[in-house]
Amino acid sequence: MAKGQTTVSDFAVAPRRSRSLEQAATPTNSAMNPAEPSTETRNADQPQEPVPVGTEAGQPGLIAPTEEARRERATTRALQREDSRVRLRDLKRARDRESKHYVNCPLDYDTKMRLQKAAIENDVKMTVIMKAAIDQFLKDNGY
Repeated sequence: MAKGQTTVSDFAVAPRRSRSLEQAATPTNSAMNPAEPSTETRNADQPQEPVPVGTEAGQPGLIAPTEEARRERATTRALQREDSRVRLRDLKRARDRESKHYVNCPLDYDTKMRLQKAAIENDVKMTVIMKAAIDQFLKDNGY
């Protein structure tokens, strides 16, 4: 088969289902039990049957049957997104607070060589030594 002769129409592709068709294909609780009469057609003297386990409207995964329940779910999700957004903002602020603040300090040649030798011999960075020395100085002087 030559490259130029193959087209998209040569392959069988299933059509995409739209979201509205998927929701319409999923029956609600009342459509699942057509033998059970609705609450409008029941007589007041008939006892109500208990709802089977796993068919409550609050169970996740089921489509909310009323507009009020849908609105409540949307509000809950919006509050969760808002909480996540606030936590992310707080994390970013904490990271900014802990970010590195550089201090330039000129060292004479001998001090720089001693610092470099100490860093090599102890297998640590010069900045770690300097930070520890500054921290120790500040603690010793009450800062």
